Amino acid sequence: MKIFTAQFNPHVGDIESNANRIIEIVKLAETNKADLIVFPELALCGYPPEDLLLRPSMQIRIDKALQSISNAVQSSVLIIGFPYSENGKTYNSAGIFENGELIARYDKRELPNYRVFDEKRYFDAGDSPCIFSVCGQDIGVTICEDLWHDAPIRETAQAGAQLIININASPFHTKKHAQRLEIIREQIKKYHIPILYANLVGGQDELVFDGDSMLLNAEGDICYQAKWFEQTNDVLSIDLSKKDLGLHASVTTTPDTLEATYQALVLAVRDYVEKNGFAQVVLGLSGGIDSALTLAIAVDALGAERVRAIMMPYCYTSDLSQSLAAQQAETMEVDYRSISIENTFEQLEKSLTAEFDGREPDITEQNMQARIRGVILMAISNKQGSLVLTTGNKSEVAVGYSTLYGDMAGGFDVLKDVLKTKVYELAKWRNKVSQVIPEEVINRAPTAELAPDQVDQDSLPDYDELDAILEAYIELDMSLTDIVEKGFDPQTVERVIKLVDRNEYKRRQAAIGPRISQRAFGRDRRYPIVNGWKPGP
Repeated sequence: MKIFTAQFNPHVGDIESNANRIIEIVKLAETNKADLIVFPELALCGYPPEDLLLRPSMQIRIDKALQSISNAVQSSVLIIGFPYSENGKTYNSAGIFENGELIARYDKRELPNYRVFDEKRYFDAGDSPCIFSVCGQDIGVTICEDLWHDAPIRETAQAGAQLIININASPFHTKKHAQRLEIIREQIKKYHIPILYANLVGGQDELVFDGDSMLLNAEGDICYQAKWFEQTNDVLSIDLSKKDLGLHASVTTTPDTLEATYQALVLAVRDYVEKNGFAQVVLGLSGGIDSALTLAIAVDALGAERVRAIMMPYCYTSDLSQSLAAQQAETMEVDYRSISIENTFEQLEKSLTAEFDGREPDITEQNMQARIRGVILMAISNKQGSLVLTTGNKSEVAVGYSTLYGDMAGGFDVLKDVLKTKVYELAKWRNKVSQVIPEEVINRAPTAELAPDQVDQDSLPDYDELDAILEAYIELDMSLTDIVEKGFDPQTVERVIKLVDRNEYKRRQAAIGPRISQRAFGRDRRYPIVNGWKPGP
């Protein structure tokens, strides 16, 4: 049996374009004499389609696209994911097409409704397994979350499946590959059946789909693994009568955590820019580590010719910062400009003389600097049609160490889910590929340079300590008491937790950014802005 796996990158909502690309891949598969062609979950409309599913014309467009796709299937059997509505219900479905007809349909039975998933808002659950035949072999199909539950896999195996194909829209986080392998192997161990795991790839708003499609035999061995973070089309010639499936396919080396994280961020930037139709991006390059890493990711995602970097010095901006920013911009061959904010700040301060009369300078003046920079970047964005990449990391976003309408101004925050300590690790990893970030940027003390001799640790705990507390509180949902029991200072923990809770209002107004952890801000972690919750047990 020849199985053609399409690790597909759809454009959410662009059903006609997705269908046309699917048809091209179907033709390629049939040229390769594929017996079975496999596309991922909701490949036709993209994932997650969210409230597009509530549009009255959704099913009309799906039906029209499916007719075109089914007409293109000449000699193969095709599995493809799409939403299906009938009798007032909507299902997350997998259609099986042969000879221009829909010969079977499987409706997803287990609908995830946690973390980034809210499928019960849109879909009704299916209730039965689906088996079809290819080359005399009985194939069962399930969809994503079904694999994480016993009943769908058990009943599919009991119905006589010799191979289970699980189509997925499974988003990336740094521990996801290990979790996938564990659950697939658990099911294989129980039912002694090979499983083909076919996943989406691409960036969609906050989510990144890494691909990582794979085929495991009945012993739980990986016989095939697709490339990560790439759209791929692979032909697998398998023999279900053989222990190793008779397969001599490539097994991609699993990237380590840093490489996978970096690749996820690159893909997220590329797809957000491309799918939204931006010609270029612009960012403020400060000479610090966050903007340096953001610049490297942007160039790797889009190419230097589509990236602009703007240094916006003030009297507190050191010569070193300006030198390091210029050095990196030259190394990465991006369009670089320096626009001083001194005159603008003086004029703004002069305009506010009466309002500030009798009051000492404080954080207000620091925020004014950041907001002037935000205005400059957004003006460039408006005039030139470029997307502003903000550069705040997860540590800063968590505790509100950022200026609303200032350094938070922009359309996409590349590092929003990357803790500060991880920013340094990623910068060092990227420099091992090629030296693009000046070493002094990595080695110097982090500073916002909004006041004389300012460093971040004037306002925050040491980042090693801060990030450990943030990970425990945000990603693991640990209480103040539990965190203190891990050995942290009680006053520091209470202060950090209060900062996190107090700054939810800022995060609600912040740019979105790619999710790479198991608990990211945004759709993954939803807390009320107005609430009376107190830190404690």
